[in-house]
Amino acid sequence: MVPVKTVLKDSEEVTRLFSHLEFDGKKLNHQPGSVLGSTALIAGTTVGAGILALPAVTLPSGIVPSTSGLIAVWFYALFSGLLIAEVTLNTMRTQGRLNIGFLGVVENILGKLGARITGGAYLFMHYALLVAYITQGGEILRVAAAKVWGVQILPMWVGTTTFTLLFGGIMYLGREKFIEKLNSAFVGIVIVSFLGLLFLGGRHIQTTQLLFQDWSALGSAISVMSVALFFQNVVPLVVTQLEGDACKIRQSILIGSVIPLIMFLAWNAVILGSVSPDMLQGTSDRITVFDPLQILRSGGAGQWLGVLVSIFSEFAIVTSFIGFVYGLLDLFKDIFFSAKGGFASRLPLYSLVLFPPMTLGTLNPSIFFTALDYTGTFSISVLGGIIPALMSWKQRQEQENSDSINQPLVPGGKVMLIMMIGVALAMIGRQILSIYHH
Repeated sequence: MVPVKTVLKDSEEVTRLFSHLEFDGKKLNHQPGSVLGSTALIAGTTVGAGILALPAVTLPSGIVPSTSGLIAVWFYALFSGLLIAEVTLNTMRTQGRLNIGFLGVVENILGKLGARITGGAYLFMHYALLVAYITQGGEILRVAAAKVWGVQILPMWVGTTTFTLLFGGIMYLGREKFIEKLNSAFVGIVIVSFLGLLFLGGRHIQTTQLLFQDWSALGSAISVMSVALFFQNVVPLVVTQLEGDACKIRQSILIGSVIPLIMFLAWNAVILGSVSPDMLQGTSDRITVFDPLQILRSGGAGQWLGVLVSIFSEFAIVTSFIGFVYGLLDLFKDIFFSAKGGFASRLPLYSLVLFPPMTLGTLNPSIFFTALDYTGTFSISVLGGIIPALMSWKQRQEQENSDSINQPLVPGGKVMLIMMIGVALAMIGRQILSIYHH
């Protein structure tokens, strides 16, 4: 049993909402979450396969404009995360609940309609990102296999199918503890290869690329930047882990989102700086999106840099793939299936999660950037912009009328909330216009 505990300062600010207690057979032990652990959770959630699409969408604008864009999107994501923490904290306090998920918070504040819209956006985001990860991960596997076997080229569907069956099969057959250890090993590989990339890539930076700027091309990169910096879905878990301590929650969200931002800024500068103008010649006419990583993976800036880019890319995708498969499995368990059962009962569940994105990826292998773009525009705008702002608006209004204690974690009042909704609607409007013109 975990009792709710409310502690008030003179300013009537709730510092801790409840305590984590565990019974070891003899006595109750306090098990508080740590700022370090929650920070790592946010940073780990943020650093995913979205980082791989950044160089392709930021290349047209250049390093300086894209750096400014990333910082601006990070501020937006930070405010969004703090808003979700605020509404979660106040909901848990008013409801007397010890933990509540993102969809639960939405339903409590915005009702069943709001929860359904959010659930639809959440479902779309997971499926779209799985399509992106399966196609890109399969493409890297396909190229690597062709090199190892000495084959000129393998069919596109071979990579997509192999990736899904290999890593989906491991998740289906493996125990959760095994998958957790395997994922930790993959994260280690991602970190080591990332550091190696920065070291090797820094030696290939071209000064001409550092000076290039085209601010008009920045707008098309915002949606992918939003995907890369998305962490808001784990904020309610952080609030629970940190026992509703507002100060610790702020610290975790701030530091946990700053670490990926620094990584992304360094990654973006090194990759864009490593692509020389002669590599770009004759590419823009043949393909819609030119991917600098593809050139680097093929050894355009050195063989070792190419190998490191391939290793980093593949394992960044796999770690993200594992997280999103689990996220979708949990969602479908809540909707359709019992959480208990053996391998046989899990087969329909895994099939529902894996086969739709694998089929779409097989039919359209070049969908990686499109999937990320649509995810950033529609799902992230709703989940990270419109919904948190509407929840905060309604909750603050209700608490003003009832004279209850409110903990605003984001300054600026209604003006800030209107700006957040306005930015999200502008992103959606821009995407709809681009679809109409195409």
